[in-house]
Amino acid sequence: MSQIEQRLSELGLTLPEAAAPAANYVPYVQTGNLVVVSGQITMENGAIKYVGRVGKDFTTDEAYEAAKLCGLNLIAQVKAACEGDLDRVQRVVRLGGFVNCTDDFTDQPKVINGASDLMAEVFGDKGKHARAAVGVNTLPLGVAVEVEGMFEIS
Repeated sequence: MSQIEQRLSELGLTLPEAAAPAANYVPYVQTGNLVVVSGQITMENGAIKYVGRVGKDFTTDEAYEAAKLCGLNLIAQVKAACEGDLDRVQRVVRLGGFVNCTDDFTDQPKVINGASDLMAEVFGDKGKHARAAVGVNTLPLGVAVEVEGMFEIS
């Protein structure tokens, strides 16, 4: 078991299977030592969760959990890119978070902290990253949150 998988276990977290793409794209692209992961939505065990808008259907705290789920899906994709060895992750470089929210909702950064906090908990200092947190009026399949990422691997 890798150190990162041991850390996930200590945190009581289980990685889902890396989801297959739903359209004409690939789940990740590796170029050199960078892995760019396509946006991950709130999919858990093949089921879509957190369908709706933040500020109307979900609180900030609930949306934080949605972003955390997106983060777990990001890690699952990176694991696939690393041929199963998460200890190859050298750095979480960047996350881009999208929040399907009402026009007056302004706490997008607090929502995307769900994914950011997860990266720091799982990867330690390697999990500190650059980030964007953006409010949008809709997301694929009506989900509340989507997060994309860039990772440096060995």
